[in-house]
Amino acid sequence: MKKLAALIATFAAVGGLLMTAPAQAAPTEGKEYQVLKAPQPVPAGKIEVTEFFWYGCPHCFDFEPELEAWVKKQGKDVVFKRVPVAFRDDLLPHTKIFYALESIGKLDAMHTKVFNAIHVDRKRMLDPNEIADFMAKNGIDRKAFLDAYNSFSVTTNAQRANKIADAYKVDGVPTVVVQGKYVTSPSVAGTKTSAIQVMDYLVTQVRDKKL
Repeated sequence: MKKLAALIATFAAVGGLLMTAPAQAAPTEGKEYQVLKAPQPVPAGKIEVTEFFWYGCPHCFDFEPELEAWVKKQGKDVVFKRVPVAFRDDLLPHTKIFYALESIGKLDAMHTKVFNAIHVDRKRMLDPNEIADFMAKNGIDRKAFLDAYNSFSVTTNAQRANKIADAYKVDGVPTVVVQGKYVTSPSVAGTKTSAIQVMDYLVTQVRDKKL
């Protein structure tokens, strides 16, 4: 009986500790996320979440599974978009891949495959012929892809993407911006998991009009 009483007392003590444990602190501006001094326009009635990324970035590749899983859980009021960034002119082909695939309706099917080609298969994916060969091996018409890749609209979109990144003051990737002004990332938040938690917090706060 004494052992049973001691066991019950132990469970009660542990339960009391759990009940009185402090709640996890909310993310803090200036620590887990930043606020842009010049907010960017967003669609009315929606919560916009924008990821700035580069196909050649290992951190973007590493963050992609968690980000993709997060996107799938969002409500209809959340609009998610990606903006590819090229911090050097010689990396612009990676941005053009994104917009070429988008223009021919193959972005969803090929986005992860492009990441894998670069980070798993160690392809550079900077030469148009190498890129077109890769697309052909994945069932995409080679000529159709190259026509899109070399088009004026894709080139214009690729150049515009860098201007958008400049407007958002993006100096590294991956970077996630919620509602055109709240900025976080795995490096800012500390970990990939923390970044996802901050994104959840920001989306909820915007939805509840607390930010």
